Amino acid sequence: MGSADAVPGISGGTVALIAGIYGRLIEAITAITPSRSFDLCKAVLPIGSGSSRHHAKLILREFDAMFVATLLTGIATAVVIVGRVVEYAAARVPVLLFGLFFGLIAASAVILWRELTIDTTGQWLVAIVGFSLAFVLSGSVQLLEEGGLVVVFVAGAIAVSAMILPGISGSLLLIILGQYIPMYDSLNSFLDGIGGVVTGGAFETVIAPGREVFTFLVGGLVGLFTVARLIRGLLKRNREATLAFLVVLVFGALRAPIAELSGTEGVDWTLVTIGEFGVLAFIGTVLVLVLDWYAIDIDFGSL
Repeated sequence: MGSADAVPGISGGTVALIAGIYGRLIEAITAITPSRSFDLCKAVLPIGSGSSRHHAKLILREFDAMFVATLLTGIATAVVIVGRVVEYAAARVPVLLFGLFFGLIAASAVILWRELTIDTTGQWLVAIVGFSLAFVLSGSVQLLEEGGLVVVFVAGAIAVSAMILPGISGSLLLIILGQYIPMYDSLNSFLDGIGGVVTGGAFETVIAPGREVFTFLVGGLVGLFTVARLIRGLLKRNREATLAFLVVLVFGALRAPIAELSGTEGVDWTLVTIGEFGVLAFIGTVLVLVLDWYAIDIDFGSL
């Protein structure tokens, strides 16, 4: 799931469906509520008469804590590893990197559209709004990158929410919001800073990137318990219109890799650049289509 969500295209939710853990994941997320989390804190902390080891065990079992902890550890490990690869590629071969992303997004858009049915005028209007929103935001990459911690918080809330939606990649939404490369830069700088502090380096190197990583994680937690529940509520209330909005976001996001690349220093759109971009886009498209052919079965009916 971590590897899938670390690159735009296939979502972590899709991988959860393939692995057969999607239902268990949703049950665990639904069980973890603010009130039950507060009950857990009271049961664990040796304050007053509310502490109870037995009660804490019951709540942790209700949260499916071992499953969630193991899953989060695997996701975090994959995100860190992929982050190093992305940082290297963005600095040295940005044309190839964003060409690959374009292909991954394009193929995902085709696969999702194939599973979608739009029958009414209202659904088409919602789809047009979704496409327009993604297209406009995708062309404002440089502006969004300068949005500060507010944009980072919103990006965390939205991207983490996408983890539980098959077909919608969290990294894709980060690209739309102009936070994909900046957040990986912050994460890698934060980890490097921690390594430096352990070996006697200055603590100041951790503060700036750590602030952004912390803000993103807080946004992710808030999104997991608010945005994710809102989306699931909308799916229950008007499933077709909500799916139409989410799916066309992917089509609108096709502008993002091109806009990101156009703003990269030292990159000019020449015949060679277009050729390299096109080849990697083709490879990305084939990769997703092959996975779709052999493994991926996006079941919107399970949402």
